[in-house]
Amino acid sequence: MTGQAAAPPNRLDAAVLKIAGVVVLGAIMSILDITVVSVALPTFQTEFDATYAQVAWTMTGYTLALATVIPLSGWAADRFGTKRLYMLALLLFTLGSVLCATADSIEQLVAYRVLQGLGGGMLMPLGMTIMTRAAGPERIGRLMAVLGIPMLLGPIGGPILGGWLIEAASWHWVFLINLPIGAIALVYAFFALPKDNAESSESFDFVGMLMLSPGLALFLYGVSSLPETGTITATKVWSTMLVGALLVIGFVLYSFKPKHPLLDLRLFRNRNLTVSSISLFVFIIAFMGAGLLFPSYFLQVRGESTLNAGLLMAPQGIGAMLTMPIAGTLADKIPVGRTVPFAMALIAAGFFTFTQVGTDTSYWLLCGSLFVMGLGMGGTMMPIMTSALRTLTSQEVARGSTLVNILQQIGGSIGSAIMSVILTSRLNGSEPIPGLNNPRTGEPITEAGAAIASQHGQQMPVEPSVIQRGLEFVADSFATTFWVGFGLVLLTFIPIAFLPRKRQPAKLGGPAEEGDGRLDTPVMIH
Repeated sequence: MTGQAAAPPNRLDAAVLKIAGVVVLGAIMSILDITVVSVALPTFQTEFDATYAQVAWTMTGYTLALATVIPLSGWAADRFGTKRLYMLALLLFTLGSVLCATADSIEQLVAYRVLQGLGGGMLMPLGMTIMTRAAGPERIGRLMAVLGIPMLLGPIGGPILGGWLIEAASWHWVFLINLPIGAIALVYAFFALPKDNAESSESFDFVGMLMLSPGLALFLYGVSSLPETGTITATKVWSTMLVGALLVIGFVLYSFKPKHPLLDLRLFRNRNLTVSSISLFVFIIAFMGAGLLFPSYFLQVRGESTLNAGLLMAPQGIGAMLTMPIAGTLADKIPVGRTVPFAMALIAAGFFTFTQVGTDTSYWLLCGSLFVMGLGMGGTMMPIMTSALRTLTSQEVARGSTLVNILQQIGGSIGSAIMSVILTSRLNGSEPIPGLNNPRTGEPITEAGAAIASQHGQQMPVEPSVIQRGLEFVADSFATTFWVGFGLVLLTFIPIAFLPRKRQPAKLGGPAEEGDGRLDTPVMIH
């Protein structure tokens, strides 16, 4: 692999594409699973006679498991080898999926989802490490574009697949679908991935693990609880976020002392990695928040089924598929600072349409805007990730991939929480309907609640004018929340303005040299 990385051909050869196929299979499983399961939450409520807060733990538990295991993946990849660890991650994820399908209670399902998350948390950082080492510095952009396909299409394909599986079969198949894919991926990985060359000399940072993993889990638990409580002043929100933040800050201060910390923050001396990581973090907050809003608008305002809502999101995926291969090739030839701003402009232009949505906004206009956003997304995420990793040495790639994935996880959780809290707080401002209470909770049903219920076929004992008024309020609430999302998209232009606009020498496979983009090396950004 070292020789291949030293003088790579311009095109991706069959050997590299074979390795990429393994990683893409794992990425498809882990990313699709998140969005497929989100579609099944109402079904879990019915099947297990549980509240929404209880079934939401099937998502929260998975997220917390990811946050716990991601920091370990960099050290474990160096210690045990990427092939062994990747196959173990596939096995854990597949086993967790099968167990989820056998769950008899919501508590069992949450526990099995945690096991699934322990495997899923390692799949993406390990996959990025494997692909980066296989491609070599000159082909990183093109290969990362291959990995980017499931990352961008997961939020679009998940609702379609989940809706179809639940309607055509049962909720069990939301998890069982991973069994054949996981089995194929395991066999494929055994034969396709190169033999490990693990390094056993590096000691494990137990002190760092005791601070970072619980710190991330507690912080994300607090963030994930925001939509349920609706306020940061709730004890379980601010207390867990505070303790988690203190543990993470403690780790940051401590991490510069050991020779081999659990998370190597010294990598941020690399200017490319620092600027790209900040850009990616802000972009993910905006992207994940938007990803939550779009299908919800089609479901709650337009009354579409889960399957139809997923199909209406398809133009975004088509746009991303068109530009992603082009963006990957350009990332290997043109500095990303010259291309990403144009892609972000497309995202902003498409997003603006949704700030004007109403109860009858043209589907042609909305789908066209999603297509334009997809074009921009295909040219944004993976070029930024390419820029983050291309000036790292081969010894630094596993740690750099871990850093990038942690930032993605935190950014995604924050983005989803921000959008959920704003939308929920807006909807809670709707006028209550006198004399109409929820039979389960006893609380008054609002005009917005009645409108959303009627959109899903529930007969409400109120005048049609009340339903229409509630529907207009819901649409206005979405438009207001979309304005916040649009503001986050515009905010992304600040860090991407600092992305490199001059060609940076790639150092994958060798030691750091002068001009590698580190902060202690002069780098001109024009």
